[in-house]
Amino acid sequence: MKKPRIHREGRTLICGTALLLFLVNVPMYLYFPHWIFGITLSLTALLLVFVTYFFRNPVRVLEIDDPNFIIAPADGRVVVVEPMEENEYFHEPKLQVSIFMSPFNVHANWYPIEGTILVSEHQKGHHKGAWLPKSSTENERSLVVIETPSKVQIAVRQVAGAMARRIVTYAKPGHQAHRNTHLGFIKLGSRVDMYLPLNTEMFVEVGEAVRGNETIIGRLQDDPTLNTNEEV
Repeated sequence: MKKPRIHREGRTLICGTALLLFLVNVPMYLYFPHWIFGITLSLTALLLVFVTYFFRNPVRVLEIDDPNFIIAPADGRVVVVEPMEENEYFHEPKLQVSIFMSPFNVHANWYPIEGTILVSEHQKGHHKGAWLPKSSTENERSLVVIETPSKVQIAVRQVAGAMARRIVTYAKPGHQAHRNTHLGFIKLGSRVDMYLPLNTEMFVEVGEAVRGNETIIGRLQDDPTLNTNEEV
């Protein structure tokens, strides 16, 4: 049975939350009626449980032989699968696949494919609802571009949401992206976008629930010369 762990991004916050709740509950126990202390203790315990649950880090190891398979980079629900103009890096039509993460999803992000990291950059922005289409280009975000061994480039964009206030990206230009490895982490509700070649074979559709580092999103063409873009 797989046992979830606590993600390193949450350890300090969980310890700090536990300390704060201890400091709150001690005077409640000493100076207030027991029924008030009981309510406070219950509410603060639920808060600690939620914070701990949010930063869970399940062990997921995927073994596949086909290097062209694209794996879901995050838990959540697919909200976009459509061709559109990508104007921040490629400046040409790409197939956008977006996964919305609720506060109850695992918020660790994985590399969707293996290759060399060409770009890893962070941009400031707004904190609108992550389910909105404009969040991909107007919200705070981080862009990671990976080039596969067959010279196909795909992009992964971590997008902050209305509650998300911190995007953590581990990817560094020149480093290698490996399967079963974390790309980063986003705190609270958010989304992850992928920009793929237009002729990528897709295995998911809008509304489908996916699991990071488990669900196969699609497959790149075997012949990299076929990955030329067509007009949308």
